[in-house]
Amino acid sequence: MTFDFPAFLVLASVLTGGIWLIDALLFAPRRRRLAEAAMAGGARIDEGRPLVREPVLVEYARSFFPVIFAVLILRSFIVEPFRIPSNSMMPTLLTGDFILVNKFAYGLRLPVLNRKFVELGEPRRGDVLVFKFPLDPKTDYIKRVIGLPGDEIDYRNKTVFVNGEPMGQLPIGAFSGEGSGTEMTGAREALESLDGVEHRILTRSNAPNLPFGCQKLALGPIRVPPGHYFVMGDNRDNSNDSRCWGFVPDANLVGKAFAIWMHWDSERDGLPIAWSRLGDGIH
Repeated sequence: MTFDFPAFLVLASVLTGGIWLIDALLFAPRRRRLAEAAMAGGARIDEGRPLVREPVLVEYARSFFPVIFAVLILRSFIVEPFRIPSNSMMPTLLTGDFILVNKFAYGLRLPVLNRKFVELGEPRRGDVLVFKFPLDPKTDYIKRVIGLPGDEIDYRNKTVFVNGEPMGQLPIGAFSGEGSGTEMTGAREALESLDGVEHRILTRSNAPNLPFGCQKLALGPIRVPPGHYFVMGDNRDNSNDSRCWGFVPDANLVGKAFAIWMHWDSERDGLPIAWSRLGDGIH
């Protein structure tokens, strides 16, 4: 069972905030009156100890509510951390990268319901996008936006075609992987340009044109429907993406990945932390 952290934050905020509010409106005034009456009757006041103590439950709720609510706002509307679990976005992102995702780049959405209530922007070709996997919305995926609504997308001979135009590739050479990415050592690395957005990709000349089990583009170009996006991993021969399961609906968008704040890969030689990746932008 997957732990639903956004739902937990909403529930915890409602619970702690509700306890604090109910006490402030109904019970705190009564405690103050009792304390005033006790003082008027000559009750001794010990330094640092109130005459009528606040219930422990209320004390905890008052202490935790601002923290929980601040985390809810930050995570829901500003920025959210994610960890990369696979090699599908190599060499841009590696297994073990901890990334930050801009939550307002594509509009503000209600937590849990994921319903957009403020329009701020739309994905652009080349964006690195985090989204809810259409076949299992409880799972977050990360891929690169290749096709926008209305685009005609084709992929043949290891090349992306957008509206009939091939997206240029500049060969870099043979890729050398480390840690969890050593399996891709020897793959062809190239610099691809998507409408001016340059990023590195990996392909293998001896691999099929489509990853195993992918059939969506087997018969030729396809048109991206309105309100949907076509996405692919930068590790083109090792990515479960739109070629396999179709398009990403706008309702599934989570945000735009923009930075790496940590990298931890236990399979690396020596230290598991790659210090050189800390603070890198994601393009």
